[in-house]
Amino acid sequence: MKKLLLSALMLASVAVTAQLKLPSPSPAASFSQTVGTTDLSVTYSRPSMKGREIFGKLLPYGKIWRTGANGATQLTASTDIMVEGQKLAAGTYSIFSIPNDGEITIIFNKDKGASEQSYSQEKDALRVNVKTVAMPMAMQTLGMWAGDLTDSTTSLNIAWEKTMIPIKIMVDVNGNVDAGITKATNESSSTMMNAANYLLGKGKNLDQALKYADAAIGMKETFRNLAAKANILSKLGRYAEALPFAQKALSLGSSDTSGAFGFMKEGIEKSIAEITSKIPAPAVPQENQ
Repeated sequence: MKKLLLSALMLASVAVTAQLKLPSPSPAASFSQTVGTTDLSVTYSRPSMKGREIFGKLLPYGKIWRTGANGATQLTASTDIMVEGQKLAAGTYSIFSIPNDGEITIIFNKDKGASEQSYSQEKDALRVNVKTVAMPMAMQTLGMWAGDLTDSTTSLNIAWEKTMIPIKIMVDVNGNVDAGITKATNESSSTMMNAANYLLGKGKNLDQALKYADAAIGMKETFRNLAAKANILSKLGRYAEALPFAQKALSLGSSDTSGAFGFMKEGIEKSIAEITSKIPAPAVPQENQ
């Protein structure tokens, strides 16, 4: 009986210990950011200065660093990206670095669980050199975040002590859109129209946008894709061609029973008026004298 009671107490003690969560000196952190068509995420641990000198001291120049603490720091990209102008394929990588005075080598390694001891240069997917930026005030705890965000670019910022490392990242949005359209099957018409409207909104690659609109109309003609084609032609200055498509969009939309046309009707009518105003009036022939 005593042995059974002792065993039960020991098991209870193990269970309490297993449930006990203690604070970590370098707590785990993560962030995610969508850049255009690409999802980026970073997981890392956050060591603190604790009165220590970091770059050149705790992190000796010329020595490999795991760019964090505890487990491997990892970057995951859902599509191919450009890092400092060089291609990095979609996937998950461990991030290592080699600090130097005024510059740091950032390394993306295919062994996503690598440590400083198990790191192998042969598994490097990419190395880039990045100029460091001096900060006026010390950042006590290592931090990482996405900054300077646009629809196709961002910077992976790594900062600690008085040093920031801004790593430029670029996404091929148009290429990813094209790839998405190629893969599209069931909703190809709406996908093509969305791609056309996207390029129209950017005001560039309008010839490609027109091809997408034509493809959408060829699959299923709707007041939406007819209006999109009219707007693209108008942007290209082809007003006489644009007008019939805008007029047909208005006519086709008037029979729409879903109620969606109500949100677009005013815009289509305004588009017709603007296009009409830009079509030169036909010359009036002069009577023979």
